[in-house]
Amino acid sequence: MKRAKMFFLGLALMFSASAMAADEEVVIYSARKDHLIKPILDAYEKSTGGKSRFLTDDAAPLLARLKAEGENTPADMLLTVDVGNLWNAAQEGVLSPVDSKTLTTNIPAYLRDPNNTWFGLTIRARTLVIHKDRVKENEISTYEGLAQPHWKNRLCLRSSKKVYNQSLVAMLINRMGEEKTEAMVKGWVANLAQPVFSNDTQVMEAIAAGQCDVGIVNTYYYGELMAKKPDLPLTIFWPNQQDQGVHINISGAAITKHAKHKAAAIKLLEWFSSSEAQRLFADLNKEYPVNPAVDPTPEVSAWGTFKADTQNLEAAGKNQAKAVMLMDRAGYK
Repeated sequence: MKRAKMFFLGLALMFSASAMAADEEVVIYSARKDHLIKPILDAYEKSTGGKSRFLTDDAAPLLARLKAEGENTPADMLLTVDVGNLWNAAQEGVLSPVDSKTLTTNIPAYLRDPNNTWFGLTIRARTLVIHKDRVKENEISTYEGLAQPHWKNRLCLRSSKKVYNQSLVAMLINRMGEEKTEAMVKGWVANLAQPVFSNDTQVMEAIAAGQCDVGIVNTYYYGELMAKKPDLPLTIFWPNQQDQGVHINISGAAITKHAKHKAAAIKLLEWFSSSEAQRLFADLNKEYPVNPAVDPTPEVSAWGTFKADTQNLEAAGKNQAKAVMLMDRAGYK
């Protein structure tokens, strides 16, 4: 009888542990594509035993879903790209602040919310790509310089409708003020060689084809294109190295306000900032780690070092609406 009781007690404990493990499964709403997040989560489970599952969509529908679901949301974490999206989510009241020494140690202050509501996980620089045979090094220096008449019919840009460009202009507003930034954007529009493109890859292909000489793109798009077509006559140029530095942005994450598994979600978020996870993030999408203890991949390091703009990225969110209206006034489509 005693042996039977021990057997059933063991079964009960086993089922209880299984139920607890299922209860601690972190649910992630992810605006990052499956192939960029699944390997990270697989590594997390292998390394720690932590369970997770994710749903992917664009940032705007995910935010709308979080708002509509309210306290009934299954989501414990929001994972998205561009600080503007994270800032919007914080403003909508769907995120929860996190008090974590691990996160504040691993992630520099300018790459996380001052109130610790969202945290950067990877860095992408929005820099210049030039045709290396058609642009001399001493011709080019800053984002603002692209507004000069020297670049008439030589500039290509992605649409202003993309949040990456909105964040760039928002940060320039924070640095230079609206009047100077608007004059600069008007100069960009006046210098366009082609109508604006729908994505960064098209901008670079136009430069390579000689339709223009310079464009503004995210570094990982450059990495992806050059991996496929290494003979293209393109190279990266780091602007504003004598003043504010290159504009950077992030992919990042936050814990949701109504997280059912908050402790487990914080543990996962902290792991995302670890050396192991940071190397994986950097490898998968040719991005820069936010954790300064982790080096970029050799491929990314080969692009050279640069001075980054270290204004807190919160300004990109705060000035986003101003940036959109400014670009509209300037005729930037």
